[in-house]
Amino acid sequence: MSLTETSLQTSAAPLGRDDLARLVARDIAPGSFVNLGIGQPTLVSNYLTEEQNITLHTENGMLGMGPEAKGDQIDGDLINAGKIPVTELPGASYFHHADSFAIMRGGHLDICVLGAFQVSATGDLANWHTGAPGAIPAVGGAMDLATGAKDVFVMMTLLTRDGASKIVDACTYPITGVGCVTRAYTDKAVFLIGPDGVTVRETFGCTLEELQDLVPVPLKAAAVNDRMREE
Repeated sequence: MSLTETSLQTSAAPLGRDDLARLVARDIAPGSFVNLGIGQPTLVSNYLTEEQNITLHTENGMLGMGPEAKGDQIDGDLINAGKIPVTELPGASYFHHADSFAIMRGGHLDICVLGAFQVSATGDLANWHTGAPGAIPAVGGAMDLATGAKDVFVMMTLLTRDGASKIVDACTYPITGVGCVTRAYTDKAVFLIGPDGVTVRETFGCTLEELQDLVPVPLKAAAVNDRMREE
């Protein structure tokens, strides 16, 4: 689908979790090595195609993870880092947790897809602790993924339950990684984050002007070539 210079809106309504996961999966380059973080990002595995030849890594020690396991496919010993039962693809391999972190820290992952509490206009990521009383800090391998992967994609709702934007000028929650996020996929828009600030590739159920009313950082429309993608 090609977009005109003046129209960023590609959906009449905000995207649901599965539609967003399908979009993220479609944007992953063929042949990539990818880690999917806990939460919404795990849904992406259900929409990767065989033709893409994507190798999924999970930090508890597996390469070659397939889609989420259902019914008779479930093996209690075969789970991802979020303890969700998963399938294995031909050629899958298993290894020690330390070796898994060596893959993450050694720059061997092309992309990681993570959830977030906040993403700053300069690509800072906050996704492990809100500081709320009683909340359990759970940074896990997120800091290793955020600094070790070549690209960090974030997948999240744009607004909190209180209606505040998760795209912010500066993170107010503890930082997971500095300047690491390159894209943020949300239910209302896809944001591209780089040295020139935050650009919007496409919107869902709102115009760029309506989106700007929600987000407290300057937004601009991506160039036409950056906004074109195949359906």
